Amino acid sequence: MGSAPGLRVNDQLVIPDAELSWSFGPSSGPGGQHANTANTRAEVSFDVAGSAVLTPAQRRRLTEVLGDSVRVTAEDSRSQARNRDLARLRLSERLAGALRPTRTRRPTRPTRASKERRLEAKRRRSQRKANRRRFRPDGE
Repeated sequence: MGSAPGLRVNDQLVIPDAELSWSFGPSSGPGGQHANTANTRAEVSFDVAGSAVLTPAQRRRLTEVLGDSVRVTAEDSRSQARNRDLARLRLSERLAGALRPTRTRRPTRPTRASKERRLEAKRRRSQRKANRRRFRPDGE
């Protein structure tokens, strides 16, 4: 994945590596003493507002869903290269998910069976509560 000339988000969008900002730091994940001395935590950020490859529609959609910039970190592995690949994958998935259009909800009406189930449950609940407050002269 790291050998690709850009970050492929979907069929229409590939973000050039030049638009990705990387930073590395010590990881809090596995690694023992190695984690204290090596900068294996990878953080990648993408400036949505300043990107040259986004169409206006893509920029608008990403900005309203994710904001002006997107930052992803990975510190799962002892290897900086593996964490870098994980960060690229996570950024790609996050951007692809934000670009995917949400389906509009079509209101539906309750079915006859669901209405009957609801009313039957209300009757049972009402009867149970009524039984709790009834006075019984025989002392039960």
